[in-house]
Amino acid sequence: MEMDCADTAPAKLARQPAQSIDQLAEKLSLYLDTDQIQLVRRAYYYAEQAHDQQRRRSGEPYIIHPLAVAYILADMHMDHQSLMAAMLHDVIEDTGISKEALGEQFGETVADLVDGVSKLTQIKFGSRAEAQAENFQKMALAMAEDIRVILVKLADRLHNMRTLGVLRPDKRRRIAKETLEMYGPIANRLGMNNIRIEFEELGFQALHPMRAERVKAAVMASRGNRKEILEKIRTAIANHLKQEALNAEVYGREKHLYSIYQKMRSKKKSFSNIMDVYAYRIIVDSADSCYRALGAIHSLYKPVQGHFKDYVAIPKSNGYQSLHTVLFGMHGVPIEIQIRTKEMDEMANNGIAAHWLYKSDDPNSSLSGSHTRARQWVQGLLEMQQRAGNSLEFIENVKIDLFPDEVYVFTPKGNILELSQGSTAVDFAYAVHTDVGSRCVACRINRRLAPLSEQLQSGQTIEIITAPGAKPNPGWLNFVVTGKARSNIRHFLKNQRHTESIELGQRLLNKALASLGSSIDKLSEKQINQILNDTGHNSFDTILEDIGLGNRVAYITARQLMDAIDQAGQGDAPDSPETSTKPLIISGTEGMMISFARCCHPIPGDPIIGHLSAGRGVVVHAEACKNMTEFRENRSKCMALRWADKVEGEFIVELRVELEQQKGIIALLATKINSLDANIEKISVEEKDARFSIVHLEITVHNRIHLARIMKRLRSILSIGRVSRIKNSASWRRKLSP
Repeated sequence: MEMDCADTAPAKLARQPAQSIDQLAEKLSLYLDTDQIQLVRRAYYYAEQAHDQQRRRSGEPYIIHPLAVAYILADMHMDHQSLMAAMLHDVIEDTGISKEALGEQFGETVADLVDGVSKLTQIKFGSRAEAQAENFQKMALAMAEDIRVILVKLADRLHNMRTLGVLRPDKRRRIAKETLEMYGPIANRLGMNNIRIEFEELGFQALHPMRAERVKAAVMASRGNRKEILEKIRTAIANHLKQEALNAEVYGREKHLYSIYQKMRSKKKSFSNIMDVYAYRIIVDSADSCYRALGAIHSLYKPVQGHFKDYVAIPKSNGYQSLHTVLFGMHGVPIEIQIRTKEMDEMANNGIAAHWLYKSDDPNSSLSGSHTRARQWVQGLLEMQQRAGNSLEFIENVKIDLFPDEVYVFTPKGNILELSQGSTAVDFAYAVHTDVGSRCVACRINRRLAPLSEQLQSGQTIEIITAPGAKPNPGWLNFVVTGKARSNIRHFLKNQRHTESIELGQRLLNKALASLGSSIDKLSEKQINQILNDTGHNSFDTILEDIGLGNRVAYITARQLMDAIDQAGQGDAPDSPETSTKPLIISGTEGMMISFARCCHPIPGDPIIGHLSAGRGVVVHAEACKNMTEFRENRSKCMALRWADKVEGEFIVELRVELEQQKGIIALLATKINSLDANIEKISVEEKDARFSIVHLEITVHNRIHLARIMKRLRSILSIGRVSRIKNSASWRRKLSP
């Protein structure tokens, strides 16, 4: 029969904490040695003394909480060191006892576990979000050293969730939201389904109490109507499996309140539609029997096409194994079936905890595999943490991985890789190796060339094409979905931005110093130390980076440097850098810190001028650009520029083409432009009258000579009348925008 949804707490996780250390010791005697139990007792008495006089919000002695956490871990058959850490997990935070003192008393391993679980209350953060991110970042580092940290932390959070009732409503909601967003998905990622379900049910009740009550009442009301048909289907499945000589147990699968609520929201379905699906779990004795049972029920009820998933042959990354199928049952009602062995069922419910709960010496067992997968996930977290710019970026990447649906794809050698739903070839490349991702330039999906942005489907074979000098493209951030790919791309772009902004800052400062008869090479250590003291920066590179990013004016910095040795020389210096120095030379290969204005689209050969933009560096405009008027009034932000003798790269320019409406004229126009070594970036057409149209083009050219050649060739086409370049295009953009 279907399990009762009213009480969703898994049976194996005790709701009531141990009344005393003696009761806990009795429970531990089932699987721990006497010496190990004595160490747990010793940790309990130490914690009891440390927390003396401290009470929980409920008024109970504080020691009740560590004891309850240890009891939860005892249900998982965790080792004695984890139980000692559970007893001591709040000692560092709440009592002032140091990690070193714990290490002397109980050993470094236990002290490290306690430190990994402890919160960072001694650090002041700018926001609560940042504090939570920093806490998780520290926990991830500790998990990399010892995976047991996360199990103690989950048990700690579980008991806190069970006792939320005594807290203020706002605090209850905050803790519940954090649990649903972070700790529930972590438990899911580690395959600990029992804990995940309880997190979700308790979190749902605390965050949305009225919604939880309404869903619960609706479930109870619908149970009477479902009972008869549930039992009929269950009996039919059980009898059919028995006829096929399969030793199988058939259970109605429990529908949890939060799961129902989430499906109603995400799939926009009514409660009756969700409850119309009947779910069953079939437990058999071997993996071979799983497939035999699948064949048997497919002969009993017709399967729904496209709804079969084989997680036995290809387990999920959290170790979950099961066969999933959907059938058309009697009267056409949908039936969801899960088929698994007893070991797979234990694995699905306990995840990584099964490594301790059902210890296996067989290195090929799924229990050992779950432990390996968990460690691989934690190592991935560590890599993301090292590359993230800050804790909030790290937590964003972690949330991406916790825990979307998966797709399973193949490498050319036949290895299977699991990726998040919506992943692209770039995500695949970074999953293979960071260097492969950074150097990828193209891909083949099932042996055909495909765009890097194409979403992957399960079963495809992906081949990545790399090039030695290739670099990550900023545009990839628009379509990658995995945390590893996103963090690696951002890390590269930050380093590139940092290097290029320092180089540009060096050029700008040298330019400003030249007007004062000096250069960076001639600066003394005294001058550099003086400006570092004045600005509060630790290194001269930071000042150069600020100049390159446009956050600091090069000429003012140059004057500060010169004033450090010659205060009297100020009056002899020119009034502005633009009137006294040579123009900054633009070659087109400077990178991210020099950009070209979209309003006037300057190209090599145009007279140009620039201005400093905070965070963007130097923005290059055509000298006649109307948008430079306001910058010319601020002389410190405006600078003279000129093109280098040899300029590399392609530059966007806008054209306005008047043409007579004819069949195929747009195709002829595009073909002509492409034949002249130019690319069309954007094209739009508007009607001028019944006979003529105006085409607006954005094309890439090398310089003004190249542009003149293109315009001349376009004018030679009979149907084309006037061809002109647009230098300030805001007016027609506004007209065409929706």
